[in-house]
Amino acid sequence: MILPESFYARKDVVKIAKELLGKVLVTEIEGIHTAGIITETEAYAGATDKASHAYGNRRTARTETMYQHGGVAYVYLCYGIHHLFNVVTNIEDVPHAILIRAVEPLEGIEYMLERRRKEKVDISLTAGPGAMSMALGIHTRHSGCSLQGPEIFIEDRGIKVGSKNIVTATRVGVAYAADDALRPYRFLLKGNKYVSKGKGL
Repeated sequence: MILPESFYARKDVVKIAKELLGKVLVTEIEGIHTAGIITETEAYAGATDKASHAYGNRRTARTETMYQHGGVAYVYLCYGIHHLFNVVTNIEDVPHAILIRAVEPLEGIEYMLERRRKEKVDISLTAGPGAMSMALGIHTRHSGCSLQGPEIFIEDRGIKVGSKNIVTATRVGVAYAADDALRPYRFLLKGNKYVSKGKGL
């Protein structure tokens, strides 16, 4: 079942970030089907979060997508190389977002390998937000796309993730955010090898 818009429209970005663990991120891009189980997420709490692109209600051509109603993709370019995929949550004009940092490869693995120019499956195929987006064919042109499809959507396939199966940590690469860098807003599937190597901050 594709997650409905109501799943994303809720106020608690941290709760949604946890609930996305175990859900399946699916892409149908240029006729190629790929899918992976979400294993790592990071919550960004908008205007009040110094680590967010929308801190202080900053609005730019890039961040405008974050102000849309929850249930769209926010994809931005990092270091001019990596396309990072985020899920926009909450209601219109409240710029909450969740970075999807990693997935466990599930379907279309041969296409993931081709996109990543790899010969065999290993952790680096989809662990880390840049690698994940490349493997799934997600690009900045998808920013603003509805997560109801047809190109990108997230499914609930009945994978149960209890609180004891979630590891909580600080976010990666946000040391500039001062005290907000310490927020425990990163969540990982306990024991899953397909998570990024980021140590937090």
